[in-house]
Amino acid sequence: MTNAIARLATPDPEEPATLSFLTTGDGVKIAYKVDGLEDRPALILSNSIGTTLHMWDLQIPQLSKHFRVIRYDFRGHGASEVSPGAYSDGRLGRDVLELMDWLGIERAHFLGLSLGGFVGQWLAIHAPERIERLVLSNTAAHLGPTAYFDKAIAAVLAAPDMKETAETFIGNWFPKAMIEANGPVIRTFREMLLNTSRQGLAGNWAAVRDADLRRPIALIAAPTLVIAGEFDTVTSLGKSEEIANTIPGARLKVLPAVHLSNIEFPQEFVAEVLSFLQVDAA
Repeated sequence: MTNAIARLATPDPEEPATLSFLTTGDGVKIAYKVDGLEDRPALILSNSIGTTLHMWDLQIPQLSKHFRVIRYDFRGHGASEVSPGAYSDGRLGRDVLELMDWLGIERAHFLGLSLGGFVGQWLAIHAPERIERLVLSNTAAHLGPTAYFDKAIAAVLAAPDMKETAETFIGNWFPKAMIEANGPVIRTFREMLLNTSRQGLAGNWAAVRDADLRRPIALIAAPTLVIAGEFDTVTSLGKSEEIANTIPGARLKVLPAVHLSNIEFPQEFVAEVLSFLQVDAA
């Protein structure tokens, strides 16, 4: 785990040259990165709010052996452009569909964590023909109350920078001992947060605020794995249990993590994902 974390924490000075971009129908440039051979089954990774596609760095070496792995930055995050106003789960879902069309991908597995999990649910409901298998990690079908998000959005837009918001996120994402040690992982994710556009964060927060998928996820037909953090204070274990109990045939795996299960337990996380996605492999 130590070597993997070192890889995550080491910035790539050549990174801008390694990213590709598409422009969506509403004129927003979205950054993405592809790893793995083109003839492999496609797997799309979707991040947590406040992070970039590097949130998945620990999983790429193993996943790219078996899949053509596509990861991207949400609009308003990372190297993607910031569009004005509130975003919606539907708009974020259509960004993924446009990316799939751009890359010529008819169907793909989808792994989303936190905000990425909201997008995965929307896709499996509204574009079921495009989703093969679905992994929903540390996410929810609904979060509230609305007033909480309204207050948070107003505060971050009024703030001079992302410093206070970054520390709040760090406190919600990781165990206390890990935060106090202030190791490379904490520093890397703090840097991601500090570099996140305040408008981009607010726009994506609005998508979470307005999403309520609790009833329609019962329509999801894709085989689904739900991964939960036992100590998650953002999207609680109860939220994951609700999803797993509503989606027909869904399976629940609980890791002893807080919110970013793929970072705290990278080996266990990727083993679970591979086992689920390769169940029908020859």
